[in-house]
Amino acid sequence: MEQKVIMAGMDYGELDDYIQENGIRSMLLVCGQSFANLKISSYFEKLEAGGKVNVVRFDDFTPNPGYESVERGVEVFRQNNCSAIIAVGGGSAMDVAKCIKLYANMDPAKNYLEQEIVPNDVKLLAVPTTAGTGSEATRYAVIYYRGEKQSVTDDSCIPDVVLVDPSALKTLPMYQRKATMLDALCHAVESFWSVNSTEESKAYSKEAIRLILDDQDAYLANQDRGNANMLQAANIAGKAINITQTTAGHAMCYKLTSLYGIAHGHAAALCVSALWEYMPVHAGECIDPRGADYVTAMFKELADVMGCSTAEQAAVKFREIFAALDLAIPIGKEEDFEILRTSVNPVRLKNNPIRLDEKTIDMLYHKILSVGAEG
Repeated sequence: MEQKVIMAGMDYGELDDYIQENGIRSMLLVCGQSFANLKISSYFEKLEAGGKVNVVRFDDFTPNPGYESVERGVEVFRQNNCSAIIAVGGGSAMDVAKCIKLYANMDPAKNYLEQEIVPNDVKLLAVPTTAGTGSEATRYAVIYYRGEKQSVTDDSCIPDVVLVDPSALKTLPMYQRKATMLDALCHAVESFWSVNSTEESKAYSKEAIRLILDDQDAYLANQDRGNANMLQAANIAGKAINITQTTAGHAMCYKLTSLYGIAHGHAAALCVSALWEYMPVHAGECIDPRGADYVTAMFKELADVMGCSTAEQAAVKFREIFAALDLAIPIGKEEDFEILRTSVNPVRLKNNPIRLDEKTIDMLYHKILSVGAEG
């Protein structure tokens, strides 16, 4: 079933309709710590005060949520006889909510990660509070078990409805506003050049890129129209990567995030910028089964989407978008580069259109971080 995306009205009457249509009497509200600062929080306070719907709040999780948090969430869901989950938050809230839905009908006496996922009829509605991750549109969730990252994947965890609420972005700090916009843009770009791209995924990528380019100024100015369109762009980019997965840009960015303490979208944009400059002129190293001619044409098509004539101009435009945001570029120490080049997940490199060996990855990291040193 195709995900339904609806725009929030002033009084959230759309949620009233959703609750009534689905006969919801008890719901699990999965939300982040900043939930109380959001306009939508007053809606749930009034809903609970009305006495017709039991609203059970669950916020017992941290960024990069652990398996134990999901376990507790499933227990709370069952104890309160919930039939639906509403997730309000960023990527962590979405990941927790998606896993609670997946595990709701499993045996609590066994490790959920080791059990077969059987789709259930638990309703899941998502209200994203950042315009970046697109997690509300994907079949992926990430949680940590005994300190190790676990990727949980199943189509049945994709929320059936997404509520686009521009007011949720009103209090977003400027740095997070910039970084999450870049994350959405990187999702759309990486999906477009992925070896797994399809006509459908490329159509999503094009739509997302055009929305971001058209509305970035209004979004950065915290205008309602810009916030609404950026939320939709992030959702559409999420639909693109749900088909294709991400590529080298994301594979290379994770260690930058932890090593230098920068946001995920910030790090992803640094990597995508370097890759975009490198890959079109190395089409002969392509690993896309559609061949080098296809890859060359694809980069030209991507340039058109960016409003440019050539792949080189498109790479420059992306770099200028990043530069205009005035985000810092980390300065790499020599000992950092071995950590970086050995940190890249080779599985994600299989989705990249151009072959990247360890020497090339090292060169790209030097290029990324040397710019910071020059600056």
